[in-house]
Amino acid sequence: MIRFDNVSKRYDNGRLAVKSLNLEIGKGEFFVIIGPSGCGKTTLLKMINRLIHLTDGTITIEGKRISDYNLHELRWNIGYVLQQIALFPHMTIEENIAIVPELKKWKPEQIQHRVRELLNMVGLDADIYRHRKPKELSGGEQQRVGVIRALAADPEVILMDEPFSALDPISRAKLQDDLLELQRTIRKTIVFVSHDMQEALKLGDRICVMKDGEIVQLGTPQEIIQHPANDFVREFMGLTKDFDIQQVIRPAVMKEGNLQQSVSGHDSLQSILSKLAQHDCLTVLEENAVVGMITRESVIQFLANDSVVRGDSHD
Repeated sequence: MIRFDNVSKRYDNGRLAVKSLNLEIGKGEFFVIIGPSGCGKTTLLKMINRLIHLTDGTITIEGKRISDYNLHELRWNIGYVLQQIALFPHMTIEENIAIVPELKKWKPEQIQHRVRELLNMVGLDADIYRHRKPKELSGGEQQRVGVIRALAADPEVILMDEPFSALDPISRAKLQDDLLELQRTIRKTIVFVSHDMQEALKLGDRICVMKDGEIVQLGTPQEIIQHPANDFVREFMGLTKDFDIQQVIRPAVMKEGNLQQSVSGHDSLQSILSKLAQHDCLTVLEENAVVGMITRESVIQFLANDSVVRGDSHD
């Protein structure tokens, strides 16, 4: 779907932001790029829709070089969601969503149907919200509109640059859940930049960990947790944190077969991760008594919280 062949980006000041990068993102894949500030993740994202021009190499979408696309055609066919929601304040929600379909000369009745469909898809009643102005919506509601505006003209590719990082934790978690549910329905190719490890582990089909303009490791969340490439990835994932099994135990919900997959309070983090690679949850036993359970989600949350390395969008 999206292919990078020996792609580099050097800025005018001589800084090499991306170094001879080779990468392929599959059709319908939720692909997360993560890394510390200045690692090149936002530069990588913006090169896809030519907001930043590459210095060397080629980027292709569906086998066609991005430089061969008409610029407006390229951007109309790639949805883009920013941290700064950037809804036009003087326009209604319906008018904001309709911008690209109107530029593409869709029929008015087709646009109205699309606006209604998308608003209802993200739980915003179209009859209530389509005539409102952005200032009448909460931050979370505005960001929902930002997401569906990127989907309005039914693009195959969606670029998302830390879209939820400015939201409060509750709104952020809800929008992550909504996006995952939406992706199950629409199956778009999503390229998502984040500095939050918990978010990356939750959302990504694959995660690309970057450092100093290069890919350090690329794999599924499970692969990266199970087999970190080096000490940098271990630190970034939180695998070097002091581990106490009590931090990840949850109340036991007994299911048939739970007792067959068990750990003790003395097991190491690596041992637990190895078992979680094969099973969704593990029963915790002490002196043959069940004291709780550990799930993949509880361990991922532990690994992601207070990660040693944090990044931002200044790439």
